Amino acid sequence: MKRLPFLAILLICVSCNVAKKASFNPAQKYSAEQLQQDFSLLHDILRTNHPSLYWYEPKDTVDAYFLQTRQSLKDSLSEQEFKNKVSWAINKIHCGHTTVRSSKKYSIYYSRKRLPQFPLSLKVWKDSAVVISNLPNSRRDTTTGLPRGTIITSINNFTTRQILDSLSQFIGTDGYSSNFQYQLISFNFPAYYRNAFGTDSLYKVKYIDSLGKEKEIKLKNFESRADSSANKQRMPPEGFQRREIRKLKLLNNRNLVIDTVLNTAFLSVNTFSEGKLNRFFRTSFKKIKEQGVQNIALDLRLNSGGSVLTCTKLTQYLIQKPFRVADTVAAYTRNFPHKEHIKPWFIYWLSMRLTGRRLKDDRIHFRYFENHSFKPKKKNHFDGNIYLMTGGYTFSAATLVTGKLKGQRNVTIVGEETGGGAYGNSAMFLTTIVLPNTGLRITLPLYRMVLNAKLPKNGRGVFPDVEVNPSSTAIKIGVDAKMEKVKELIKQRQLNMSAQ
Repeated sequence: MKRLPFLAILLICVSCNVAKKASFNPAQKYSAEQLQQDFSLLHDILRTNHPSLYWYEPKDTVDAYFLQTRQSLKDSLSEQEFKNKVSWAINKIHCGHTTVRSSKKYSIYYSRKRLPQFPLSLKVWKDSAVVISNLPNSRRDTTTGLPRGTIITSINNFTTRQILDSLSQFIGTDGYSSNFQYQLISFNFPAYYRNAFGTDSLYKVKYIDSLGKEKEIKLKNFESRADSSANKQRMPPEGFQRREIRKLKLLNNRNLVIDTVLNTAFLSVNTFSEGKLNRFFRTSFKKIKEQGVQNIALDLRLNSGGSVLTCTKLTQYLIQKPFRVADTVAAYTRNFPHKEHIKPWFIYWLSMRLTGRRLKDDRIHFRYFENHSFKPKKKNHFDGNIYLMTGGYTFSAATLVTGKLKGQRNVTIVGEETGGGAYGNSAMFLTTIVLPNTGLRITLPLYRMVLNAKLPKNGRGVFPDVEVNPSSTAIKIGVDAKMEKVKELIKQRQLNMSAQ
């Protein structure tokens, strides 16, 4: 009987918690006054703390975009509608590290909610969109009838070019390189399309058939279910133990395969944030040395960055001369007037106090990364041929590696222009602005990094030595065109060596 009060209290707490979760309404409207307060606060924080707010566009131009956005907040809006307006303004900064995310409540709600969406996964670039896969509408309906590799020309009377231009307006990127935007859209076209154009029950899709003629088909939206194949793909394979699952995650982050026929080590590094990378680099280059491998195919196409020190470690195994991380790493201020809205402000304030130094240009410089000379590794350093694969998602720290190796006599960069800027970016310390009314979260970098001051500040990425662009043909037959080009270059070099 004595347990009854405790059980009653527990039941009340659980009920309140459930009620609290259920009470969130993603369609909730915020008043124009609330939206203007949030947006004005955001603009004030960016003007105070963002190191590159006016790097690519003049102050008058950027401020005009923000004023235009603020003046458009005349009516109440939902969080998603407000997020689109904020994203549009942030896009004008041309900073790939300044990103806009939904509030925590919104994100949690939709992580549990299965929304109807556009039924095709698409690979997009420039003015092209090609079918990667079809999202099934039910167990019986496993295909929409548009095979992999089909070229899409329009959706609901909007051309592919118009759609991509619209979606790109909500994604920030370093400078003027659009490859990063295209790659993000390709990773989840249905979600980006839904956020910009909303959801329809039917989609009128025009495409090019096998005879080269334009045709039209009407597709139902995809409605995910608990037992759908899309959800099953996210689950670990049946019967796998935790240790095996952890191993699979590590392999997904980085992997080494040695092809003895090509005498080539295929080294994939998909992140510089996790995966026990320093140990992986040590063991991998030791193995490469022991087996006398002459070629490395380094794949950074899925690497959007991470730790500067970790990417530097990889560079030391490959570069042939000492190098510094950047020519300049500097911030305008280490004060946080709106610190209650910046998470976690104290850690970064303290770090900037300990590591930063104000110089004659009145900026706070991170002198270690400006001055320290990192030397090539002596033990297990690789001196053979390096084929570095890049793409639009090669960003941030991955661009640092690419930029340092660009032009080295034994390095050939294969693929597409990197999404990260070759001249520089704004990164290093990444804080989060949380707007008080809507809860929107905006990533705020604190340092501007000039990676190579000798390059023009033209807002472009690192360009490949051998360009390999996406194609509908490669997608249709399931060929990795960039990897095949690397193998072709290796074989050609081997033939040339044999002929000498």
